[in-house]
Order: sequence, then C-alpha cells, then structure tokens
Amino acid sequence: MNKIIKTMLAITVMSASFTLSAAESATDKLNEFVKTVVTFQAKFNQTVIGPRGIVLEEAEGFFILDRPGRFRWDYKQPYPQYIVADGEKIWFYDVDLEQVTVKSQLEALADTPASLLSGDMLPEDNYLLRDLPSEDGLLWVELIPKNIESNFQTITLAFDSAGVLNQMIMKDSFDQKTRLAFTQVTNNPQLADDVFVFTPPKGVDIVGDIGQ
Repeated sequence: MNKIIKTMLAITVMSASFTLSAAESATDKLNEFVKTVVTFQAKFNQTVIGPRGIVLEEAEGFFILDRPGRFRWDYKQPYPQYIVADGEKIWFYDVDLEQVTVKSQLEALADTPASLLSGDMLPEDNYLLRDLPSEDGLLWVELIPKNIESNFQTITLAFDSAGVLNQMIMKDSFDQKTRLAFTQVTNNPQLADDVFVFTPPKGVDIVGDIGQ
C-alpha cells in the first residue's frame, strides 16, 4: 500500500478515535449539563459510607432542580425530611421533630456541592476537573475544589452515554463519602410555580429568621 495512503489512513483512524473520546468525555457531559439543563427531577438513593467502608446511613426520596438557585430534596425513607431552597432562603423541615430551620441560602450553600448543580457558574471556575476511567458503562469526572479550605476533598459525577446525570459522590474532609444514585431522570421538565415555595406547617418550631 502506498506510504502516503497508509499515513492518511492512520491519521483518519487517530482523528476518529479522538472524536469519539471527546464525544464521550465526562467533562464535556458535565459542561453540557450545566449549560443546557435548567430544570431537573429524579428519584434518588443516598448512601453514606464511613472512612472504613461501612455503610452508616441510607435514604431515598425525590430531587427537583430549577437553575440557578432553586431546588428541593424530599426525603421519604427512612423518615420524612424536606430541604427547600427558594433562591433566597433554604428551609430544613424535619417532620418527626416538628421543627423547621431556616437560613440564608447564600450562607448555607457556601462551599457545598449543592451549589455545583444549582449555581450558574461553570464547574471549572471553582474546581479542577479530571476525567476518570469508565466504570459500568458510565462516564466519570472528578472535581477537586480550588479552595484549599473546602470541607470537601472531591466530588465525582457519573453520566451515561446520553449525558444523563447518573451518580454524584462527595468525599468530605473526614473521608466520609455520600453517594447519590439518580433514577427516573427527566431533564428540563415543566415545573409548577409553587414547587419551591415552602410554608412552615402550623404548630412546628421554627429556628432562624423567616423575615418577610
């Protein structure tokens, strides 16, 4: 075979491989998610794993997001709890304790992974990004906070080949991991206007400043 043709074929193969790799980059999937997904809803299973690999806690519920700044976590099992961020305040409602804690959202979410999904900044603004080897057909990207005083060592996200968010793993400064596995995911659903409106139930204790 002509040497020039061989060279061109090699370049073509290399180019095709590079294109495929780029198309399947978890970093690309993450940036695409941040840029194109405005609303998001999914069921989640949460597992908290201690430094020695022992499962400390398991929970499940429903997650809804409206970027930037609004989200809610509805925990159904093992006991009901609600976390609602309305863009200004964040509400923590523990049903069994009959207590609502309210805080400034800006202060409460500072240096937390929640701002990664709900914020309007690109991940690379606050994190160093690194693609990880594929596992179970998923594309993994690791995010390392640029802030050396962060309470989290790493955040790892997994996307499927279609770019759907599948998992989120957060490792804190105590080597404890929290894994969130998402199912029944819907990107950009139409959400009701009152989804992120929280009104404390009558008779519950309220900790914090509700304001106006």
